[in-house]
Amino acid sequence: MNTGKKAAFVAVVGRPSVGKSTLVNLLCGAKVAIVSAVPQTTRNAIRGIVNRPEGQLVFVDTPGRHVSEKKLNKKLMEVSDRSMEDADILLYVLDASRAPGEEETAIATRLAPCVDKSVAVVNKMDVPGADYEQARTFLESRLPGLHESRCFKASALKKEGAEAVLGCLFEMACEGDPLYPEEYYTDQTLPFRIAEIIREKAINRLREELPHSLYVDVADAELRDGGKRLWVRAFIVTERESQKGMVVGKGGEMIKAIRQAAQKDLNRILDWKVDLDLRVKTSHDWRHNDTILRRLIVT
Repeated sequence: MNTGKKAAFVAVVGRPSVGKSTLVNLLCGAKVAIVSAVPQTTRNAIRGIVNRPEGQLVFVDTPGRHVSEKKLNKKLMEVSDRSMEDADILLYVLDASRAPGEEETAIATRLAPCVDKSVAVVNKMDVPGADYEQARTFLESRLPGLHESRCFKASALKKEGAEAVLGCLFEMACEGDPLYPEEYYTDQTLPFRIAEIIREKAINRLREELPHSLYVDVADAELRDGGKRLWVRAFIVTERESQKGMVVGKGGEMIKAIRQAAQKDLNRILDWKVDLDLRVKTSHDWRHNDTILRRLIVT
């Protein structure tokens, strides 16, 4: 029976650090993607689900599109490309505080054949010097088929602009059955969510190249105390032995801070009280290991 409700997959694309993950969290009304100032924090297609009387939208937060020949970056671009190909709607996020450059032009070129199913959001309108007209001029030049009614201002950080974007997306979506049960707000597995929260806390406390040189491996998770407590053992995995000391910190202060911050966040978003056993180990040059990359980055 036709209910008149709508459903769509919405791929969120843009260059690194434009605020895609923060915007997805705002649109979904819940934390489904980790957030960091470190470029290319997102390594997988992260799905956040919005259920409303109009229907269901499934947002797919994709890695920031960045020009690089490194193996890890190529895998991330595969994730982005696959998400764009499979999506019903493309949500293109631009940064109002930065002038469009080479990477922005490359993304617009990639989007040009799909302009009929695209929406643009100029984010970070709260930042001093934000220039919406500069972004609009760029869009008119590179995506002339994108109507102004599908271009929006937003400040994901200040939680502004979401309703107008959601209204447009539901209007564009086609009639269809929900893609997920209505109680879902993400389809991430429990180990993946735990690993991402730990990685967020680690990269926001570490510096220079180290955030890109680590991943998190959840080795074990089990319910205890009659299902009231979730015990988790996880490892922050570094690329080199010399990096372990930076993650542990003097007297274990850094790993303790990461553990406490992650445990606090997990206690807030999960249904159990979490006991986190967090350790550090090394997997030499893992960013060049195809087996590990296939496990970590699902295209």
